[in-house]
Amino acid sequence: MSIEKLISSKRQYSLWHCMMPPESKKHGCQSLPTDRLSNLPENVINSILMRLSLRRAVRTSILSQKWRYKWCKLPQLTLDYDLWVETNDLLSLSIKFTKIMYHILTLHSGPLTKFTLSISALKKFPKIGSLIYFLSRNDIQDLVLEFSKWNLYRLPPSFFTCSQLRHLTLQNCVICPPPAFKGFDMLNSLNLRDVTISFKLLESLISSSSLLGKLVLKISDTSNHIQINAPNLRSFDFTGCIKYISLGNVPLLSKLSLSCQESLKASEKCDFDIFFQLLPALEHLYLECGTVQFLVTGAAEVPRRLSSPLNNLKRFKISLGGLVDVSFALCLIRSSPYLQDIEIEAYDLGCEPVPTTNKVDEVFARFSDVTLNHLRAVQLEGVEGMELELQLIKLLLTKSPMLVRMLIEPSTSCHDYDKRRDKILAELTTIQPASTKAEIVVFDEYECYRDTM
Repeated sequence: MSIEKLISSKRQYSLWHCMMPPESKKHGCQSLPTDRLSNLPENVINSILMRLSLRRAVRTSILSQKWRYKWCKLPQLTLDYDLWVETNDLLSLSIKFTKIMYHILTLHSGPLTKFTLSISALKKFPKIGSLIYFLSRNDIQDLVLEFSKWNLYRLPPSFFTCSQLRHLTLQNCVICPPPAFKGFDMLNSLNLRDVTISFKLLESLISSSSLLGKLVLKISDTSNHIQINAPNLRSFDFTGCIKYISLGNVPLLSKLSLSCQESLKASEKCDFDIFFQLLPALEHLYLECGTVQFLVTGAAEVPRRLSSPLNNLKRFKISLGGLVDVSFALCLIRSSPYLQDIEIEAYDLGCEPVPTTNKVDEVFARFSDVTLNHLRAVQLEGVEGMELELQLIKLLLTKSPMLVRMLIEPSTSCHDYDKRRDKILAELTTIQPASTKAEIVVFDEYECYRDTM
């Protein structure tokens, strides 16, 4: 019998009735299926309870004396908005939250390795300082703190004594550590979203975390130069407004995602050839809208290839916004001899003036000798049937002898959608793919055209 059914049946039967042996039927006693959960090992029961919401886990305390305090020993707790919106009482969220905090601080026993607190709906944060002090004393290893953007929370001194932290996520916090703070020695992943922190301190926090393997930064305010020095960093995801990013010491970085939104006037000159030279282990590269312009600012011309090839790059995703973006994408594709998977978002190509046929031909002529001997999958989204897009499709089809599948998703935002789709289909019939096994799929929400060449 599941925990949910046991809780429900408790309203009508005692746990004694739930656990009565079959022989009791001979005496006319009504019984329910045997409770097999209570005798499970403690680590198994904890695993079950941690898959429930905290409210439901606490409700198991009504089952019996044996179950009364099992939730108090859970090593992982999650407090989010769902915890108190399920109730129908009229207490304010702050009062409900205060009551919950009181029970956790007074009843929880044993280690607490993972704690999630997401309270963006609250305007006041009572007892948060006491809670964080409690976590620091319990050797917290995985901590998530998410507050409201309308009321940033200043982290207390006790937060910076959480010496056992392995994974940390902060949202809408003010980070201002005491002078004696030297970083988190055990930190493996760091996720900072809309936090208030000086760039000098941010760089110090990253560089002092020698074991840091995963870094996520979301910065809404315009930022200056940020330098990333993390010798064990393997994944870096950046979103925000910034003038320049310097990846100084990241020899193991294999996954890089950039969504840089700063205007070109404010961006500093970036030598993207040197930028990629510092990423010898790169395997996955995702460049969102605006990032190409951020990287090529100040460049006289996009080169045909990088001076150092990206020999480990397997997957490449990019958002295109014009002819320069296409040239940049072709440069990276040409410099990645072992590329296997390409995903292109073409939603912004119509934002710039349509390039003349001569300019398009000139760009693709520079890359006519591209060979993609390992490319197996291509996906193009938001295709409008422009000459620039059709030339790109043709190049990828004719230069990829190992291609297995190309998926083309036409843009649905065009007023002459049918005409543009037909143009794409007509163009495909004139192309002879280099691969004899290539499957071309043109997909939209109305119908799907397939062709195996």
